[in-house]
Amino acid sequence: MKAFVAGATGQTGRRIVTELVKRGIPVRALVRNLETARQILPPEAELVTGDVLNATSLADAIGDSTVLLCATGAAPGFDPTLPYRVDFEGTKNLVDAAKAKGIEHFVLVTSLCVSNFFHPLNLFWLILVWKKQAEDYLQKSGLTFTIVRPGGLKNEDNSYAIVMDSADKLSEGSIPRTKVAQVCVEALFEPASRNKVVEIVAKSEAPQKSFDQLFASVI
Repeated sequence: MKAFVAGATGQTGRRIVTELVKRGIPVRALVRNLETARQILPPEAELVTGDVLNATSLADAIGDSTVLLCATGAAPGFDPTLPYRVDFEGTKNLVDAAKAKGIEHFVLVTSLCVSNFFHPLNLFWLILVWKKQAEDYLQKSGLTFTIVRPGGLKNEDNSYAIVMDSADKLSEGSIPRTKVAQVCVEALFEPASRNKVVEIVAKSEAPQKSFDQLFASVI
């Protein structure tokens, strides 16, 4: 297994890279700025420059990777086209490149409530709408996938248990980014994760479950 990570220098992406390195999985990390990436990412990660918006560059960037994890996301700002371009077009470019390269498993991080058009986050240039469109494109691609929808993202880790449910079952809650990264990486090893949409939060009162139990519980 060799993993390609898009969005590798983002707050969630960098944690995914770290989890992959901990598991001893070779990583190719897609970055836009090498100097910044070297300061953020583990030295074991192989850095490749590129941009998900540049479709023609992605095949070479993916190289000999066999699995792909996407944690890209439009940065907050005043450009109303960013969510469409990054969250939809960028992911679409990755899916197309993954198909062309024969990627075995595509893990996509989106968000809780992507199916809720009237969610307040859609006031920010329809960001959830475009994440949902990206999900739909991946699901129809024919690739083996896992779509991970986390709740509110926290930079600090905690000891709370991960709660996992199927699509559109959870509507609130938060989760540390480290736990999101763990779910993404474990999805590569769990047969029960394949071709599923999983929603995740962390709760102090929830019972601790293994990753195989969590994925198997999602219909």
